Amino acid sequence: MHGDLSVHDFGSGFFMAPAFFIGLMSGTSLDGVDGVMAQIDRAGRLRVTAHAFVPFEASFRADLLQLNQSGPDELHRSALAGNEIARHYAQVTQDLLQATSMKPEEVTAIGAHGQTVRHRPLEFDGDADRRQAAVGYTLQLINPALLAELTGIDVVADFRSRDLAAGGQGAPLVPAFHQGVFGQPATCVAVLNIGGISNLSVLHANGQVQGWDCGPGNALMDYWCARHTGQAYDHNGAWAAQGHVNQLLLAQWMTESFLQRLPPKSTGRDLFNPAWLEHHMGALSDSHEWAPQDVQATLTEFTALTCASDVKRHAADAKSLVVCGGGALNAHLMRRLVHHLPGVTVVSSADRGLPPLQVEAAAFAWLAFKNIHRETASLTSVTGARGARILGAVYPR
Repeated sequence: MHGDLSVHDFGSGFFMAPAFFIGLMSGTSLDGVDGVMAQIDRAGRLRVTAHAFVPFEASFRADLLQLNQSGPDELHRSALAGNEIARHYAQVTQDLLQATSMKPEEVTAIGAHGQTVRHRPLEFDGDADRRQAAVGYTLQLINPALLAELTGIDVVADFRSRDLAAGGQGAPLVPAFHQGVFGQPATCVAVLNIGGISNLSVLHANGQVQGWDCGPGNALMDYWCARHTGQAYDHNGAWAAQGHVNQLLLAQWMTESFLQRLPPKSTGRDLFNPAWLEHHMGALSDSHEWAPQDVQATLTEFTALTCASDVKRHAADAKSLVVCGGGALNAHLMRRLVHHLPGVTVVSSADRGLPPLQVEAAAFAWLAFKNIHRETASLTSVTGARGARILGAVYPR
């Protein structure tokens, strides 16, 4: 592996003693909080020394799903959910400290992403007459001051809003990290993160980096599986593998205009949610009935096809596709990616030194590192912002 963020052992390459950072991530899959303890040297090279996960209770997950759309007393409910997110993050932090026998004062900072419940960049508040471009908003629920209080560690949070203020999408934030961990000299590599939403990083052979959201990842598959089986997700894609892809339904979903837009672009549950699914199925349901396992198979194909299409469209010379996030653990989904990408080596990020469920948490440890050293971490080629920015706000312990 190559790049400044190599996850190999540091060895003799260190010119300064490494510092410890914790990265905490709860993604759009809403399954819980992943955290890592990461050792990072001054050059930005990173090694994960521990991983921990704390699941969300079913009732809390339901609360967060409700906050993805307007509802009664949502300011009150959002504030309390932010407190509860901080408590979950604090528990993961405690688990990491215990696993590594470390004290809070030995950790430089926590990088805390928070829980995204709304993501509407570059919308709503523009004024053409005043030549004011729309900024829009992105909302990640967390009480970082409470997290600092509970852990006794400096917290870096609110990573996305600075990029929005500079005219960017605010997402995805991980392509620069992907470049350091998975990039290879003179070789085009694609990195696909499949969480609730899928995002693709293209690490071009000439050093240029692109990244954007492709479309849905696990969000719609998880919703449909929970609705019809009572299970939170389709383990290994086994249920989807029992069904048959409905080409009519797939073609209907592929008409979504977001899929045709060129990067930079980002999305979330604001678009790809149960209402979106029901709307598109309803457009065809007068003359069709859908077997639930066939819909699951078609949703899995939809995720695989949208991701593979973006690889073909924007990374035609990619030699390999490195897959991370929960989707990398879905064997049926991985097989469909292989099917759609002949000639491309499709591998789990574990085969490149970093397990799928650790990648994004490690990225936020690295983003905290960049903030503490007042170094820019965003890429204008990814978000479309006016320039690279230092991301995040610090809440001292």
